[in-house]
Amino acid sequence: MLLQEPYEPRPIRFLEEWTIDGWRLKVYGISYRRARPRAELIEMAGRVARESLPPARVGGNYGVGYVGVHDGRGANFIFVDWWADENELHHRVYAAPSDELKDLPEITATGLSVCVWDLRVQCFERVAWLEAVLTNPRGADLEDYLGRRLNEDA
Repeated sequence: MLLQEPYEPRPIRFLEEWTIDGWRLKVYGISYRRARPRAELIEMAGRVARESLPPARVGGNYGVGYVGVHDGRGANFIFVDWWADENELHHRVYAAPSDELKDLPEITATGLSVCVWDLRVQCFERVAWLEAVLTNPRGADLEDYLGRRLNEDA
């Protein structure tokens, strides 16, 4: 197998918490050879999240989740994930070439889920959900979950 380039850690940073239509979302930035994703891509992620989320606290969801904004080498990715039915994660993926900052179509149905950097966010969020909600001896604590934030180069 021939790699296009050697693996290089990317900054994965908690950017902020968004409140959108009753949802509380942790927002993460991931970027290729930049300190953080471009502002236009972060702004687009807000629009994508608003359009892709179901009504908050309806149908078994809890109104909490996270958004990934990945300013990648060859493509831009946005993923919107939310928790429902105690232990299930809903996941939607949007992508376009890296020079496209106007429209990122949903590509979830293609089967592409995450890259190794996006997967790091999902792994962190899984543990945060387990510890703050599912196995918390004091009971499920959504504030505890929302307060757990990933910041590392991975």
